[in-house]
Amino acid sequence: MLIAAVAMFACSATAHSAPARLTPADEAAAFKAAGFTLNGKQWRNCDDPTPTYSPGDVAEVRDLNGDGRLEAVITEGGTYCYGHAGTAYTVVSKQANGSWKKVTGGTGIATFLPSKGKDGWPDIEVGGPGFCFPVIRWNGREYTLNRHEYEGKSCRPNR
Repeated sequence: MLIAAVAMFACSATAHSAPARLTPADEAAAFKAAGFTLNGKQWRNCDDPTPTYSPGDVAEVRDLNGDGRLEAVITEGGTYCYGHAGTAYTVVSKQANGSWKKVTGGTGIATFLPSKGKDGWPDIEVGGPGFCFPVIRWNGREYTLNRHEYEGKSCRPNR
């Protein structure tokens, strides 16, 4: 019985820790809300002709603000469109009516921080080249610049 209980716990832990995935219909709707278009089998926001281009990808799916609905982080890569950062992110949120809406996006790497803005939305550190990154915070309408940090400490960007 002990072995059966351990096996059941392991299976349930695996099921609960599995990353969320979008249905094909939700994935298409999320990409469209983020401003991407389907080109062949690739979702694209940037018309990058170079071989180093990385097409749109759903990098993360989870409930970011605790409202019970999923958000998706969509990334795309290439220096042709995104300069030295080489990547961009877009956060989209599933609405109560089932549609998807763009929340924010920009050039760089989005890292969700434990600190929060209005309505439980996490602050986002936007990483890229350098050592002092902007942190944006949700104000109820949009994400706006809140501060700059490096490794969790306040910093001032070089101008």
